[in-house]
Amino acid sequence: MALVFLAPALILLAALLLYPLIYSVVRSLFDDSAGGSAGPFIGLANYKHVFTDPGTLRAVKNNVIWVVVAPTVVTFLGLVFAVLTERIRWATVFKTVLFMPMAISFLASGVTFELIYADQPSRGLANAVTIGIHDTFLPSSAYPGLHPRDDSVLTGTAKTGYTSRRTYSPGTPALLPLTGLSLQSPPSSAQPAATATRSPGLSGVVWNDFRLGGGGTSGKVDAGERGLGGTKVEALRDGKVVETAMAEPDGSFEFPDLTSGGYQLRLPASNFAGAYGGISWLGRNLITPAIIIAYLWIYAGFAMVLLAAGMAAIPREALEAARIDGATEWQVFRRVTAPLLAPVMVVVFVTLVINVLKVFDIVFVMEQGAGANGKYADVLAVSLYQAFGNQRYGLASAIGVLLVLLVIPAMASNIRRFRREQR
Repeated sequence: MALVFLAPALILLAALLLYPLIYSVVRSLFDDSAGGSAGPFIGLANYKHVFTDPGTLRAVKNNVIWVVVAPTVVTFLGLVFAVLTERIRWATVFKTVLFMPMAISFLASGVTFELIYADQPSRGLANAVTIGIHDTFLPSSAYPGLHPRDDSVLTGTAKTGYTSRRTYSPGTPALLPLTGLSLQSPPSSAQPAATATRSPGLSGVVWNDFRLGGGGTSGKVDAGERGLGGTKVEALRDGKVVETAMAEPDGSFEFPDLTSGGYQLRLPASNFAGAYGGISWLGRNLITPAIIIAYLWIYAGFAMVLLAAGMAAIPREALEAARIDGATEWQVFRRVTAPLLAPVMVVVFVTLVINVLKVFDIVFVMEQGAGANGKYADVLAVSLYQAFGNQRYGLASAIGVLLVLLVIPAMASNIRRFRREQR
């Protein structure tokens, strides 16, 4: 009688789970012909392809990174939050806020973090914060893109700086002309250029050798041309910097202590550094860590709730007894709380391992915003989807079988632990 009632469920499971699994194992042993139909028998060639093709091998490596990093960090953060929430007021509100990302779909979370990590053409939150911190300590130059008209006076590049071809002696003004300043909206530090005058020390003018409407004489300071105030100028002797000066708002500069000898002048590269553009979060080197951060944001609350529930089951008498015996809070946590909470931490960790082994949606969504760099974030589930879309059903089946084989040990560990606890 029991079999009669169980038969519909067994038939449904066999149709939806058992048959596709067996068919996938069989299909993975065959090649693909035109239209995706099964081709000749090739044995384990599709499995070999997973570990030899650069694309799928990269997905395997990314899966390893996910398994090693994500469950460990999420479990640790969940434990920290669970411990801390026991010591603050409004703990329920705090837990609710941390758990709230679990109520958001991975699709919406992926789109949200894609906007946070954006760097072109708009700037996302991550780069807005990064650029703000960078510019606080290392402000960018006011004159990015300025350059000499030719190499008759100054030679070099914006990355190495520009050095004068000739040497200058005190008493002879040094004229250092540049071009490329935006004359429609010049920076406030660029005031009308000063006329070069003689002085006891080494002096000169650095200015933008062009004015609105054109005209004037190249290499000479003309009316309407602007000085490049705030420009750093270095005096060189035998290739070594002997003194540094900062140009006034009108572009004039002076080395009052240099009253004899000849010196080359250099405008260092720091004068022409472009504005800091932030970090390419979805670039080839950072895209996987960036996506893992989004995953941490989602699942840290999940781990916290489970671990907080485990902590609530710990006998308070054990904790109080340890404190009465003189144990510090760290000793109480390390000697009492952590050992008693270990079974729950293992369950959380193994559950997260199973989850990240087959992670797909957040990776797939955030890859779309990375353009050509998206392939560097591929995981096995995404490679399976791509192979299936390209009608490479043998390879897709092989990846699917590998995912099942990888998940089975973690699932078996959880089931064994549950049964042990029930006894």
